[in-house]
Amino acid sequence: MIQAFILFLFAGVAEIGGGYLIWLAIREGKPLSWGIAGGFVLALYGVIATFQSFPSFGRVYAAYGGVFIILSVLWGWGVDRKTPDLYDWIGAGICMIGVCVMLFAPRQ
Repeated sequence: MIQAFILFLFAGVAEIGGGYLIWLAIREGKPLSWGIAGGFVLALYGVIATFQSFPSFGRVYAAYGGVFIILSVLWGWGVDRKTPDLYDWIGAGICMIGVCVMLFAPRQ
């Protein structure tokens, strides 16, 4: 479970960080090289996700979606300096509950 969490964390940082670099290049006029680097980081995200031990691609990527929501709220708070409000935290909590249900529910 620790390995799964670490992979979710690394993949989340790669996905959000890569997208952020592209955002900066296109929306905020940073050098094109930042956007290209963002594309490489996004590709790295796709590779990191393949190291998960869960057998279902769809389930893993759906769970990543929930984790990325939480990481995105934290990224916005730490990097963009946009303090999350109560509804951001409630929404992130609901997503985390969904991730736990999807990944850890007993299945046959």
